Amino acid sequence: MNILIADKFPAHWTEELKKRGHAVTLRPELDETTLPAAVADTEVLIVRSTKVPAAVINAAARLKLIIRAGAGFDTIDFKHAAQKGVAVCNCPGTNSIAVAELALGLLLALDRRLYHNTRDLNAGVWNKKEYSKARGLYGRTLGIIGLGHIGQEVAKRAQAFGMRLVAFDPYATADTFARLNITPMADIYTLAAASDAVTVHLPDTPQTHGLFNQKFFAALKDGATFINTARGGLVNTPDLIAAAKAKHLRVGLDVYENEPKATDNVFDFAPFADLDCFYGTHHIGASTDQAQDAVAECAVNIVDTFAQTGNFLHKVN
Repeated sequence: MNILIADKFPAHWTEELKKRGHAVTLRPELDETTLPAAVADTEVLIVRSTKVPAAVINAAARLKLIIRAGAGFDTIDFKHAAQKGVAVCNCPGTNSIAVAELALGLLLALDRRLYHNTRDLNAGVWNKKEYSKARGLYGRTLGIIGLGHIGQEVAKRAQAFGMRLVAFDPYATADTFARLNITPMADIYTLAAASDAVTVHLPDTPQTHGLFNQKFFAALKDGATFINTARGGLVNTPDLIAAAKAKHLRVGLDVYENEPKATDNVFDFAPFADLDCFYGTHHIGASTDQAQDAVAECAVNIVDTFAQTGNFLHKVN
């Protein structure tokens, strides 16, 4: 088949696709505006962060399969794809550990203000008295919103720090809560009031878009930590910033409501500049060598399954 990979992809897995008889084109520089002109003969399209709107699907007359090399698929117009007879498949669980590691990394960094420590040292400032003021994670309550693959991996790691866990997920089973020793919460507001830190692991859907707004942040404790490594659209940014200033929240974000494209190199940091304790990363939650290799292997397995049987592994539409 003709396969277009419109994102970064491990070289050895690209070669593996070629060895299996496929014609593979690697174009990581493409984005949603340049992609339509490149998909005319494409039968399988593989993307990571590159958006696939209806215009791309309409331009690809031979397209049969879109693979999201990752878990979330909200960057793909999967409903329009279904109308056009194009399957959309994802790679669930393959990058869960990587995202969980970053969420815990942000939690630890915010608690010990690691960036502030390093920044002052780099400036030649020794301020042990100030940076000796840390709360510590042991015995603190971590609220997890979303107990899918990533939320469960976060729970396992937070337990190693001796944290008490509460969670909200209306789709999680009682067995999941019991197995991970997590106390279920009735809703996100009850969870917010009970937590010293909250970490979010939800897809961005019409039901969850903007879910974390003034009402949610009002329920958080003063000085609480809020972490989002899921999707930027889940958070109302002005509401978060207003609450962070009023309640001295510690904020760790890997994703943003108005996130730049993967090909951009400029970010509007101004909204976050006045926050007491804000740590941000560049939407890198899934970007470890381990995760990318696992995601690529899954994508190749999806191609193999389709090529050999006509079936779609992990089809979401």
